[in-house]
Amino acid sequence: MQKKKKNQLLKLIIIALLSTISLVLFFINFPLPFLPTPYLKVDFSDVPALIASLIFSPLAGVLVVGLKNLLYLAVSGSGEPIGVLSNFVAGVMIVLPVSLIYHRVKGLKGLITGLAAGTVIMAVGMSVLNYYFILPAYGWFMGWEMSEQVKWVTVIGGVLPFNFIKGIIIAILFIPLFNRMQSWIQQQRTRFI
Repeated sequence: MQKKKKNQLLKLIIIALLSTISLVLFFINFPLPFLPTPYLKVDFSDVPALIASLIFSPLAGVLVVGLKNLLYLAVSGSGEPIGVLSNFVAGVMIVLPVSLIYHRVKGLKGLITGLAAGTVIMAVGMSVLNYYFILPAYGWFMGWEMSEQVKWVTVIGGVLPFNFIKGIIIAILFIPLFNRMQSWIQQQRTRFI
């Protein structure tokens, strides 16, 4: 019983540390200069969430994404919650498929399949959400008139390619990182099971 409590505490500490690293990585971002949406920026804050989801569970990855966004709200003092909520949803859309597939198909094959599925789900899912909810919410929040044509062009010309490219960049970064950390991740998994 004592060991189980100690493991639970250690698990919470690791999730908190990964959330903090995720927040730092969130501030290191850059726009894609060839897209007409400079407010969409690529960052690597989903990488610690992916690590948590592979070590522990899909829920741990979602917790890291959620805590990162709560920490960002606290640190930045942002009065605009739409972008933070959008970032949370996008993070969940890539972390969950990767984690769910990896836990069924262990190893590099499961990871690559999960990253491909997560990239497609994030790109298509965020496009649909932007068209129907996020862009209209921004329009309402900022007092902008948002026509159907503007939403369509923004989604097809910006949101969709941005999320595909972001998913590919994360995959290109995460696959070699996973290769180096695979045995450590497996050790941690067996420790916390």
